[in-house]
Amino acid sequence: MFAPYRRLFAAKGALGFTATGFLARLALSMSGVGTVVMIAAVRHSYALAGAVGGAALAATLVTIPLLGRLVDRYGQARTAVPAALWSSLMSAALVVCLATDAPTWTLFVTNVLSATAPNVGGMARARWAELCGGDDDRMHVANSFEQVLDEMCFVLGPIVVVALATGVAPEAGRVAPLILTLAGTVLFCLQRGTEPPVRPADPAAGRSPLTNRGLQVMMAVFLFTGSLFGSLEVVTIAFTDSLGHKSSAGAVLALQAVGSALSGLLFGLLTLRGAGPTRFLLGVGGMALLMLPLTLATGLASLVPLMFVAGMATSPTMITGMGLVQELIPRAQINEGMTLAVTALLGGSSLGSTLAGWAVERFGATSGYWLPAGAAALALLAAVTGLGRLRATLAPPAPARLAADNAKAHQGT
Repeated sequence: MFAPYRRLFAAKGALGFTATGFLARLALSMSGVGTVVMIAAVRHSYALAGAVGGAALAATLVTIPLLGRLVDRYGQARTAVPAALWSSLMSAALVVCLATDAPTWTLFVTNVLSATAPNVGGMARARWAELCGGDDDRMHVANSFEQVLDEMCFVLGPIVVVALATGVAPEAGRVAPLILTLAGTVLFCLQRGTEPPVRPADPAAGRSPLTNRGLQVMMAVFLFTGSLFGSLEVVTIAFTDSLGHKSSAGAVLALQAVGSALSGLLFGLLTLRGAGPTRFLLGVGGMALLMLPLTLATGLASLVPLMFVAGMATSPTMITGMGLVQELIPRAQINEGMTLAVTALLGGSSLGSTLAGWAVERFGATSGYWLPAGAAALALLAAVTGLGRLRATLAPPAPARLAADNAKAHQGT
């Protein structure tokens, strides 16, 4: 049944960069939750915790695309290691400022400056694109596995953070990811055999992937999808706290990721049919539909199954979405293109976490789940209105279509 995944890892070096990169990716899933839990515990304000976490995510709108462009230009190792070192140092400064009761503005500054952790997930996908060449079926399996790996990180990350913050100290949930960021990135970059070569820029590709109309649509959808994730995280932490079960927040959040990981694993075994934009639209629609029942949660007994079900459409949507991004962007700009997509997700998460912190304090945690449900509806609206642009961008130019038609006609004779 899982033969496609076994064949995927038959490629030399695949297991090495996957295993080492997992550490850095796990850190990414821990940092946001760790910041919210740490600041909320020490400063007793979810609004402040959400704002500080959101400020750092907003900073990635600048840092992550820049890092992606530098990776395309200079290579993964030369760019990612210094960026990870700086991020870890600034994360340590954040913890020190909070522990020493430094002014509130220092929390914003240090957390914003820590927003240089490299997008190891995007770099791993770039390595898969290199290993798989032009094999669409293998790339579908690779994208599916990558999404499952992301979900595994988001299963383990919140659980580890909450366990450290409640069992050791509030700061422990933020110290662990800063160590993992540096160690995981360095180990990943030591896997030089699978690092993609630096390619000269294609003059026909334009100055920036941002000029790609199809990518603009994807970024809009991912912005609202990220808002869903960011608001869901903060609302769930506040909701479980209001029930007197704060320590269960990590496990509850993990249920959504478990549902997503299982669906992603099975999705990778399917043979794709239909156009990519249509599959993506169906995935976003399913995500919006399954998120709505969360608004009915009244306690842990109802929240637990609803969180699991809510995650079932996430992986298929993200797998199809990342596959579309790879189709839209030239190979010489693949890191920048994928980091722009991730930036939209993180930027949306910043907006979602900030709005959720404000909404929870103003209206209470019980009504907070309307935020992720609304974000999912907006993502669906963006996908519907942008479907035509996606199809037009992916369609080959007229001369290419004519040549393909002539070739088919020639084969038929």
